[in-house]
Amino acid sequence: MRSVSTRLVALLVALAVTIVSVLAAWAGAVWWHDAAWWPVVIPLLIFTVTYSAVLFGTERFIHDRIKALYRTVHDLRRGGRVLDDPELKGDVLGQVSAEVRAWASERGTEIAELEAREKFRREFIGNLAHELKTPIFNIQGYILTLLEGGLEDARVNRDFLDRANNGVDRLMRLVEDLDMISKLESGVIELRQEELDLHAMVGEVMKSMELQAGARNIQLVNAIPQDTYVHGDMTRLSQVFTNLLNNAVVYGRPGGTCTVRTYPLGEQQVVEVIDDGIGIAPE
Repeated sequence: MRSVSTRLVALLVALAVTIVSVLAAWAGAVWWHDAAWWPVVIPLLIFTVTYSAVLFGTERFIHDRIKALYRTVHDLRRGGRVLDDPELKGDVLGQVSAEVRAWASERGTEIAELEAREKFRREFIGNLAHELKTPIFNIQGYILTLLEGGLEDARVNRDFLDRANNGVDRLMRLVEDLDMISKLESGVIELRQEELDLHAMVGEVMKSMELQAGARNIQLVNAIPQDTYVHGDMTRLSQVFTNLLNNAVVYGRPGGTCTVRTYPLGEQQVVEVIDDGIGIAPE
């Protein structure tokens, strides 16, 4: 919709008042029957007075309030920085309208982001509760079996203790993941960077996932050249590769292949993890 300036408002009101006055004068047969110049002077005088009065009133009683509104919206958009005397010239209403629309759009984007984060948190908490139940129930079952007599049975006691210990390790990994998410959100994640052999590190990650990949007959291929050294945090990089390879195994085509390879880009190494799974939606 086209914005309307204060001058245009005054012009329209003045024209309307002038036309009504002229029509009323003609209907009443007054003013200009005795002099030919009255039909020109009187309408011009009415137009000038009306235009000036409306423009003055608009500037005096409305413009100042609009300026206060503009200053408030402008300060909100600028994060609280105070705007002492906003320059509002020409199409004042248009400037304020544009500022309000921009501010509303920014707030809408922020609300959408907050809603997306809240949805992610709900889903994450639900997934976390599910992930925690499995090792807890397993550990509880192993301990109850041992307490009910399995501790004296040499055939099961050590095996069940090992299984309970594995369940505790899984719980520890979940707690570490929670700690990692907390650090990521707070922006204070600590990186312990060092020189490391990328080929060897990826090989270790693939070795730890051989059983999972073998269950789905997926071949993991380490195509990173020998002695490819990079500077980074081994623990964090291992987490990244573990997540990517795990996704490739879970969502990849049975009997397929997942390949990790690199190529140099200046002083950096570009890493590609390629599989033949369903892929990730563009959105």
